[in-house]
Amino acid sequence: MVFAIKEINENPRLLPNVTLGFRIYDSYLNPRWTYHATLHLLSPWKRFAPNYRCDSQDNLFAIIEGFFSAASSQIPSVFGMYKIPQLSYGYASPTVEDIQFVSLYQMIPNEALQYKGILQLLLHFDWTWVGFFDFGIHMNSEWFMEHMVPEFSKNGICFDFIDTAFKYGMDKGVRELMKWFEKVNDKLMKTQANVLIFYGDHYSIILFRYFLSNTMCKNHFKKPKGGVWLLTAHQEIKSIPSHRNWSTQYFHGALSVAIHSNKVPGFQEFLLRRSPSNSKGDGFLQDIWALAFSCVFPNSFLRNSQDFISTGNCTGEEKLENLPQPYLETSMTGRSYTIYNAVYVVAHALHAIFLSKSSRRLREGKRKELQNFQPWQLHHFLRDVSFNNTAGDKVSLVQKEELEGRFDVINWVTLPNQSLIKQKVGNIDLQAPADQGFSINEDIILWDYWFKQRRPHSVCAENCHPGYRKKKKEGKPFCCYDCAPCPEGKISAQKDMDDCFECTSDHYPNKEQNFCIPKVVTFLSYEEPLGISLALIALLFSLITALILGLFTKHHNTPIVKANNRSLTYTLLLSVFLCFLCVFLFIGQPGKVTCLLRQTAFGIIFSMAVSSVLAKTVTVILAFWTTNRDPNGGRGVGKRLAKSFVLSCTLTQAVICGLWLVISPPFSDADMHTFTEEIILNCNEGSAIMFYCVLGYMGFLATASFFVAIPARKLPDSFNEAKFITFSMLVSCSVWMTFVPTYLSTKGKYMVAVEVFSILASSAGLLGFIFLPKCYIIVLKPELNHRVHLIRRKH
Repeated sequence: MVFAIKEINENPRLLPNVTLGFRIYDSYLNPRWTYHATLHLLSPWKRFAPNYRCDSQDNLFAIIEGFFSAASSQIPSVFGMYKIPQLSYGYASPTVEDIQFVSLYQMIPNEALQYKGILQLLLHFDWTWVGFFDFGIHMNSEWFMEHMVPEFSKNGICFDFIDTAFKYGMDKGVRELMKWFEKVNDKLMKTQANVLIFYGDHYSIILFRYFLSNTMCKNHFKKPKGGVWLLTAHQEIKSIPSHRNWSTQYFHGALSVAIHSNKVPGFQEFLLRRSPSNSKGDGFLQDIWALAFSCVFPNSFLRNSQDFISTGNCTGEEKLENLPQPYLETSMTGRSYTIYNAVYVVAHALHAIFLSKSSRRLREGKRKELQNFQPWQLHHFLRDVSFNNTAGDKVSLVQKEELEGRFDVINWVTLPNQSLIKQKVGNIDLQAPADQGFSINEDIILWDYWFKQRRPHSVCAENCHPGYRKKKKEGKPFCCYDCAPCPEGKISAQKDMDDCFECTSDHYPNKEQNFCIPKVVTFLSYEEPLGISLALIALLFSLITALILGLFTKHHNTPIVKANNRSLTYTLLLSVFLCFLCVFLFIGQPGKVTCLLRQTAFGIIFSMAVSSVLAKTVTVILAFWTTNRDPNGGRGVGKRLAKSFVLSCTLTQAVICGLWLVISPPFSDADMHTFTEEIILNCNEGSAIMFYCVLGYMGFLATASFFVAIPARKLPDSFNEAKFITFSMLVSCSVWMTFVPTYLSTKGKYMVAVEVFSILASSAGLLGFIFLPKCYIIVLKPELNHRVHLIRRKH
């Protein structure tokens, strides 16, 4: 403050021809003395007479104060009655917001903002298990419990313990407080939390160091368990020469969220030039000098102090630069920087008054007008103040009368001689965008020796790796949990997942259940051995059928081709040929057209083949029956009847298939659930009833052919194909009877393979048992292909 006022008085552009003065009062961290100092400010100079003005030369324009306690937080109401502007660099308690102090301007961020800064630190370092230690005897710790604990929990931070000295310190004194601290010290030794939030002010940390030193003496200097202390913005760990025996090692590696400060040009030089000989009227400097250099001045109160150890008399010529850095802060701390800005805010407000039109006569030198100036007139100008200070920072009082949430992150380092060094390691700006408001240089942070210079780890439970989920422990905070593997079919792709989730239908979990793998699309294709094998077999049988048809066409007029209705023979061969070709509708990727055709086309074609076989059998019986009565009478009737029979049976199956296509036609489908790792492309049959109707009708025709062929197999050889038809129908019926259970018991592309095999087997049965014997005679035994050899009767 002295430095700021000196700069202002030497600045010809700010308050020209006006000299600022100041008065300093110490509250001694005592509510009674705080009230006493307040009333002194309202009294004449050198007289205690509150509310009286006897000296026109002593004008009180504004108050810069640093109230810390709950009792002193009521002081603004005293000044508020006089509407005297108050710029506070002290404890900005959140409860102050609920009280309308129109004359109070907070120069530091509200307390709630510093805890948001601490929360960002915890989240950055992944510290989720912390302890909260409240030594703020005069603080409002209930506010933290009510407002900030839920906010921390919302962000995944749990508290191992929350302990406060509030109820002990106010009522039961230091002795009870000491007993309480011994219990807390035991808790600190046993806690699993490596990060501890220290809530309080600079006085609290002095008490804490005092109690810590006494406790360590009782425990024979047992070193406490290491940990990272997170200090609030109002705490400063001071290395005072009279406290050399107080332990500081406990705070090595501590981090604090400090009020933002910047380097002010000229301050260090000004500070180092200070001495009792050139600081007239400074009643504090002699005491500070004596404490710093362990010497005494004549008539000093320290001369008779039993706690003060003096090395001799002070000369006043000692050099401040010879003091260790922790004993003399040569740069502005956060609170000092705030005081510096507060002085300039008042100066700029006064300067604005002198420049206003209504104060023209003041600028002309009318000192009586200045003496009659009232402090309440300053408020309007204070709210409009905005300037850049000498350090380059913008300073202004915003509408809520509090500065933006800007903090410095400080790392405290202790030295073997119990001195401390603090270094700035980061910045927090709560008003900046989320990705720009936090920066920290971890490489220069020195941690507690306990952690061997590695980033501390503070969690209640180790992270659950991908593939596992968190399982809550009964009776424990939500940060404490076990890790359970994901159920079958589910995954967790990130650490510490509350629950596992299923993959999408086109993916499946890997073995470790930590990510999803795309399913393989499968169908009976030409590119796999099974598909190409069935396709080659179908092609081979198709060629054989085509060769047999060509052979029969070549020997069109031979007796063995003409026997048993030559037209039915050609119809049967053509149907069998088409049945083999139907196999190609089942192989390859299913499409809309192939799904519509594969079952219906085969059903109609195979029904035509079986009805042709049935017609052949009936023809044999009719031929034998009519020949016995009239050798030439039944030939024409048998041919017409056979054609009508084949046509009617085929049309019946065609009607069934037509109804199927109208009611619920087959369609291409993707089965994603049958197999875990595969997507099966298949043809959904649509109506299962119609599908089994088509199969049932084919089975009916085959069974009818089988039973009709049985009695006809013993007819004379000259008219007899029934013997071979019986075997072929036996094969076909066996194939389709075993098809249904096999089809229902298989999945995926193997269902299609079963159906293709059934088509090949049944068609090959028809081809082999009926036509191979005739081909044998035509090709290898042409001498038997004469009517005389075919007409043989039993006697």
